[in-house]
Amino acid sequence: MKKKVALHNLGCKVNAYEVEAMQQLLENAGYETVPFEEGADVYVINTCTVTNIADRKSRQMLHKAKKMNSDAIVVATGCYAQADTEKLKEDTAVDLILGNNQKTQIVEALEEYEKEHAKQVQVIEINHTKEYEELSISSTAEHVRAYIKVQDGCNQFCTYCIIPFARGRVRSRKIEEVLSEVETLAAKGYKEVVLTGIHLSSYGVDFPKEERESLLSLIQAVSRVEGISRIRLGSLEPRIITEEFLEGIVKTGKVCPHFHLSLQSGCNKTLKNMNRRYSAQEYAEKCELIRKFYPAPALTTDVIVGFPQETEEDFEESYEFVKKIHFYETHIFKYSRRHGTKAASMDGQLTEAAKAQRSDRMLELHEIRAREYEEAMIGKKMELLLEEEIEIDGRPWYVGHSREYVRAVVSKTDAHRVNDLVTVKAVAFVRDHILETKEV
Repeated sequence: MKKKVALHNLGCKVNAYEVEAMQQLLENAGYETVPFEEGADVYVINTCTVTNIADRKSRQMLHKAKKMNSDAIVVATGCYAQADTEKLKEDTAVDLILGNNQKTQIVEALEEYEKEHAKQVQVIEINHTKEYEELSISSTAEHVRAYIKVQDGCNQFCTYCIIPFARGRVRSRKIEEVLSEVETLAAKGYKEVVLTGIHLSSYGVDFPKEERESLLSLIQAVSRVEGISRIRLGSLEPRIITEEFLEGIVKTGKVCPHFHLSLQSGCNKTLKNMNRRYSAQEYAEKCELIRKFYPAPALTTDVIVGFPQETEEDFEESYEFVKKIHFYETHIFKYSRRHGTKAASMDGQLTEAAKAQRSDRMLELHEIRAREYEEAMIGKKMELLLEEEIEIDGRPWYVGHSREYVRAVVSKTDAHRVNDLVTVKAVAFVRDHILETKEV
């Protein structure tokens, strides 16, 4: 009988990619993937440690798995497993701990556990490795869009961030490996790929000089793969946005006008305390540069509120800056104190109440700006990639995303099917943040 494995992901798109890669390794070894419910023989939880809440959710899922089947093998892998190995060694709900750069060993680690029936720990000193962990996928849970991990690790050491300690230094995937995976996915019909990593802008900096590549050269290579119509990029650092970079990606004709440009604060004092390597003014210039090359791009960002020593005036400065830039979406995070980071020991830690009040204000602004951007799409043509069939108020639709990553629907007809690219015109809202369109 096939052993049943259930996998659960917490955290970012990189983690989600790694879960799919592990699932394929397990299936190739004869395991049957089942839903994360009672009855699995093995539970794999890919953990996250970006915030205290992520830590707590990781522990909760590990305990939930053991409760569902006390005889099952519970595997903790990912960033929390890497960052807090000692705590997990003491946790009786966990049978096997796989740190980062060890996920390719999951089948062998499970075989070892079956032989020994004793807690297994496979965690390396992640900061001492220069090796990129070669995981890959040949299909994905999403039917039309494939996330592809091209880079791991981070050298930035922002004062609030635990991730360099959990993921190690920058390690880039060879272009030929990325292209092989993209070609496999394109041959299976995927039209859109999302290049993702822990610090995507650093892609290639770790290669020897004679092999030096950059994010731009990677994008250009991917754009030449037959069958790929759209390329999206994960989170970028402002410094990568240059005339040369933008000219290069525009020429491909495939990079979507949807850029996630990490901000964190619009206040220069706070940016300096965070060890972010740009000023608010430089950031604003990068946004203007993108708008010079793309007429109405969707700019999205992350903002942390309640950072240590952030005064009311500092917050107002950040708020006004975010207001001025006119982002399509702003992802708001209340500062989370991470043991082992510089910010954790800074004076001037704020109360949860103060963070919540600032978060609420930023969220209100996000809602206003998101609606404004979507309203501006009405009357315009857009290209929709049809992702699935849905029903709204009893009426059948195809739903998908525009190149700007705006969600929209078009009437379901026999002329189209999921994964088609359709030119449409936005005419109204069918629901909040979902545009109704008509074919043109």
